[in-house]
Amino acid sequence: MPELFTPDEANAALAELRPIAERMVAHRRALGKAQIRQAELVTQIAGNGGDLSPSEVREAAEEVAREVDGIAECVHTLNEAGVQVKDLDEGLLDFPARRGDEVVLLCWKVGEPEVAYWHGVEEGFAGRKPLPLD
Repeated sequence: MPELFTPDEANAALAELRPIAERMVAHRRALGKAQIRQAELVTQIAGNGGDLSPSEVREAAEEVAREVDGIAECVHTLNEAGVQVKDLDEGLLDFPARRGDEVVLLCWKVGEPEVAYWHGVEEGFAGRKPLPLD
């Protein structure tokens, strides 16, 4: 994929990248739940252990590790495509682009139908402006 994207190229790339970003968000949500479960087990262990089996602790740790690995794989794939991952929870992606002599970022997040916004490199999500880049 290109080092710098035009809006058309960014939108074309979404056909491949959207499912990866959606998986990343799903892994992030699952990780949050797995971490809560793991913390509950730690609290239970700190108490008296109750009816806790060693396999529960191991399974909770394995689930956390699986979700972390899933997130890392998605982020790696997106980065390899030239896209910057800005928010795991929202699935926020930036596509580097050019506006005249300035490098800017085309902005998209999971749930949006297409890349329809851009912002300056220093502005971030709060500075989003609708395309076109003029």
